[in-house]
Amino acid sequence: MRPDRPSVEELLEAVEEFLRDHAMPALPGHLSFHARVAANVVGIARREVEQSGQIEADQAQRLMDILGHEGSLTELNRELCMQIRNGDIELFDPALMDHLNKFAIEELGVDNPRYSAYRKAMEEGG
Repeated sequence: MRPDRPSVEELLEAVEEFLRDHAMPALPGHLSFHARVAANVVGIARREVEQSGQIEADQAQRLMDILGHEGSLTELNRELCMQIRNGDIELFDPALMDHLNKFAIEELGVDNPRYSAYRKAMEEGG
């Protein structure tokens, strides 16, 4: 990134702010709704850009701990599915349940951090 240019996160934040603070209030009913949808989409994209690296690293580490070896996130997820399907990992294995719970919370944090279940999970130590 060049220092004289805004980051992708900053650009997305500016578009989201414009849609929420300027376009939505100025547009009539249905168009305002579409501006809200667009602002939500931009917000999801912004959070994805900001958080995906850490989320993927955390997910990969949890999967490596469960499976006992390294690999790409895609490979580890594929193997986890295969081991569950084959019965090599029990569905209610505590490490698996912890991973799936954290995975769901991470996804909610990107998709809709204002969602009440996400806020509750964060209050409980997510």
